Amino acid sequence: MDFYRSKQAPFVDSRLWPVLQSSLVSQNHPFILIRGGGDLASGVALRLHRAGLNLLITERPQPLAVRRLVSFAEAIYRGQIIVEGLTARHVQTDDEALACFAAREIPILIDPNLNLLSASQVLSAPLALIDARMTKLPPESGLPVAPLVIGLGPGFVAGQNCHAAIETNRGHFLGRVIWLGAPEADTGIPGTVARHQSDRVLRAPADGTFVTHLD
Repeated sequence: MDFYRSKQAPFVDSRLWPVLQSSLVSQNHPFILIRGGGDLASGVALRLHRAGLNLLITERPQPLAVRRLVSFAEAIYRGQIIVEGLTARHVQTDDEALACFAAREIPILIDPNLNLLSASQVLSAPLALIDARMTKLPPESGLPVAPLVIGLGPGFVAGQNCHAAIETNRGHFLGRVIWLGAPEADTGIPGTVARHQSDRVLRAPADGTFVTHLD
């Protein structure tokens, strides 16, 4: 329990609110940037969208997803994907992203290196950045990229490379917001499902393109 006791901090860092409020007022198209469109990232996006927020997801050219049909990353391959009634659409320009905002959809952009933060005319200043890629490594970007930076899972340390970290390990503390310190370290072992751990993960015997005949 000492591990968790060291993380006690105020539920909200009040110093962040003036910055967020100022950004909200000054932007014509306020939005939250989510890195990654996998199943965890999609759950975050769905909840925030239902709260009325504009969201932009960035992905790599060939996204990986454990549960494809509930992952907005699938829009990169299909052009669009609908998860629980919410449409995510693959976009390539600022105007296409803004059109998604207007239609209450989620634009998803191929931009693994966050080039939009320096190149985009209207999408360079997100209200918040949520790194939900689950790389389990420290992020390349840090606190300066947005007024509020939130990281999911191992690799993030609140107060160092993010403002808040989210516990993603199965157990009593799953979903906990950590304002000081880090989530549990990566065990390297898949979570237990129906008494199965590593043996439930299938690994390709060779490089190549996987083609599925079932959804």
